[in-house]
Amino acid sequence: MVSSTLVEHDLNDPVTLHMRTDIARLHVHQSVGEALAAVREKPPESRIIYFYVVDDDNRLQGVVPTRRLLLNAPDTPVGEIMVRAVIAIPRTATVLDACEFFIFHRLLAFPVVDEERRIMGVVDVELYTEELSDIDRREDHDQLFQLIGVHLTEAQHTSPVIAFRSRFPWLLANVAGGILAAFLSGVFEAELQKVVALALFIPVVLALAESVSIQSVSLALSVLRGKQPTMPEILKKLRSEVMTGLFLGVASGVAVSIVALLWLGQMHVALCLLGGIAGGVTCAAVIGVSMPNLIRFFKREPQVAAGPVALASTDMVTLLIYFTLARWLL
Repeated sequence: MVSSTLVEHDLNDPVTLHMRTDIARLHVHQSVGEALAAVREKPPESRIIYFYVVDDDNRLQGVVPTRRLLLNAPDTPVGEIMVRAVIAIPRTATVLDACEFFIFHRLLAFPVVDEERRIMGVVDVELYTEELSDIDRREDHDQLFQLIGVHLTEAQHTSPVIAFRSRFPWLLANVAGGILAAFLSGVFEAELQKVVALALFIPVVLALAESVSIQSVSLALSVLRGKQPTMPEILKKLRSEVMTGLFLGVASGVAVSIVALLWLGQMHVALCLLGGIAGGVTCAAVIGVSMPNLIRFFKREPQVAAGPVALASTDMVTLLIYFTLARWLL
């Protein structure tokens, strides 16, 4: 039986060591007839799963399933039948990252690309199955799922106790967040007693911020699959998410504050809502995108931890902004 140390070593190999370079390429300006003629004239040495479409600089433009290529008319441009949204593995990925791609995306092959999206090779599902071939099937599947953050027994939901033990510690972040939220409410009790309307809108202020936070967490997790982020990449994502969060926050804040103004006729409450929601949602977006990236940056798996931690942090920051504005404006 192969030792776990050896398995981990293989899984940490660069994926470029295991890719095939005899790629079934088509040119984006070819017709279906021209593409088929070119493939017949110079067929790839190994099996063909997908046809990858490239431009003059070998940059990946799309993918054509074999069925589409065979069933379309010879004069149909390849660019019209290709799928443009191609999931590609970066050349910096490891074998473990590639296995994660196969588990999450359930395709039969993935192109390997460089930083400029030039296609370098292809890995197919055989790479994943080879990682399971030399040791006991159950143990290897179990270890592989552990390494990508989803333990096999948890994924199959066979043991509620195991699921509880893995998930409850992170829910303590929400417990702590709720206690701190209550503490903050006590600290700003004078403001709440002075203007009771502030308390009426706490649920909507928190709900908006939490929704944006979870959206950002989900988007960040989908992008992170198979990637180890660098600090420059994280900072770039944060800059982009700040603007997105600001737009969402201002739009939501304007809508809620207008309702509050028409309902209560209190301008200071409307201003508190506008600032609190705009600031809270902006911070929520930043927290939501940064939490999974930071957890993965420190080589931990973010799937279970990112959501609860992001929500607890979002609640604290949002309430602090909302109550601080109330203290300034009242």
